[in-house]
Amino acid sequence: MSREESAPNPFELALNTQRKLLEASTDAVDKADVADERLETLQSVEVGQTPSEVVYRENKLELVHYESQTDEQSEVPILVIYALINKPFILDLQPDRSVVRRLLEAGHDVYLIDWNEPSRLDRHLTLDDYVNRYIENCVDVVRERSNQESINILGYCMGGTMSVMYAAQHPEKVKNLGLMAAGLCFEESGGVLETWGDDDYYDPRDVTEVYGNMPSEFLDVGFALMDPIANYVSKYARLYDNIENEDFVENFARMERWLSEGIDVAGEAYVQFLEDIYQDNKLYKNELELDGEPVDIGNIDMPILQILGEYDHLIPPGASKPFNDVVGSDDVTVIEYPTGHIGLSVSGSSHKEVWPKVAEWYHEKSDTDVSESDEGTDSAFDDVPEDEDVEVVVESETEGDVSEDVEEASTEVEEEDAGPAGVEGEDVEVVDGIGPTYAERLRDSGIETVEDLASADVATISETAQVAESRAQEWLDELDARDADEE
Repeated sequence: MSREESAPNPFELALNTQRKLLEASTDAVDKADVADERLETLQSVEVGQTPSEVVYRENKLELVHYESQTDEQSEVPILVIYALINKPFILDLQPDRSVVRRLLEAGHDVYLIDWNEPSRLDRHLTLDDYVNRYIENCVDVVRERSNQESINILGYCMGGTMSVMYAAQHPEKVKNLGLMAAGLCFEESGGVLETWGDDDYYDPRDVTEVYGNMPSEFLDVGFALMDPIANYVSKYARLYDNIENEDFVENFARMERWLSEGIDVAGEAYVQFLEDIYQDNKLYKNELELDGEPVDIGNIDMPILQILGEYDHLIPPGASKPFNDVVGSDDVTVIEYPTGHIGLSVSGSSHKEVWPKVAEWYHEKSDTDVSESDEGTDSAFDDVPEDEDVEVVVESETEGDVSEDVEEASTEVEEEDAGPAGVEGEDVEVVDGIGPTYAERLRDSGIETVEDLASADVATISETAQVAESRAQEWLDELDARDADEE
């Protein structure tokens, strides 16, 4: 090829540049035409739409009972215990992505504790107040309303940790214990929050002595700074790109509303949680006490279900799984799914793959009849002998559907039921250490699958993902190890 043939044509370059500018201008005009309408959508979106009624109140707390959606209903109700941080409507975000609705549709009777926000007068509330006063009273209300000696519990995140405390001190009132992304073991678990809780760097009393309670704004900023590009730049760029897609905007708005409506945490309970659970790991070590009474996890002898997000960077599986070996129960089931902390609640694939199995587990362990629509179906646990631990690693039928951090959860309308790159082969995000942000950078450069990653050199991966070459080499080493194991 001659020099003249290989040189770019200046006239052609100018035309291409003009064409791209015209396309961008046209696109901007189209987006501007719908901007006002979408802004109204962002401000007026509805959440928590499942019909319910408040059946008990104490201080700020409200115990919510949801309306049945089936003709037949389990006799043993499920009490959902949410975290003290944020509002619980993440479990009822929208009709097609509502944990509450999935349980109701499967024939369960569902209650939920909405803590609401503590006032400055509540700053002295302790973990004992939450566990042995508030949760205890709610459990008794549900037991009385359902005429059951013991009920099912499902604890999410911090609510799961408190559920364990309650089950240890009141095992006779808990029939089955479900734990969803619950922080239970903090000893080199790999979780980001474990670093926050290191007493060499942070004393939680520094905050509560000034503010009384732990301000939600502090927590919101801290969580966002775990991935600042995704939380402050990328997600808004994607909103702009999809501003004409009403479903996308509505989904984005719901997530943003949940993120923006944080809840302060009662000061003394926050300090106890950081010092006793994170810094001293007392729950796992079986050294925790509430108001002088031991929390003996050996008392937890009821069936346990752990629901874990494989890519959960807040409460990774390593902060939950070790707990299975120290509790008193010999009937422990683990459902681990390739998503993150929020994705367990809101991702479309989780609602297809995870929650039907969770609902089924509660039915089977409660010895109740499932609805007629479920009769004759095969059980996910049919081949498991009684009183034997089982781990159910649930894999998505759609390769690469591992979206999760807050940005991925809020944008899944666009990507649902399709691999992020739309290609065959395992997506790069299955590699340990490649989270949503790194994966997106790699995909943008054409490194979409594990095979693409294996064929790239260290320098290219490092530059593309914006990581050190040593980190890129670790990813390649993991692929080599996987190949060796397969051989």
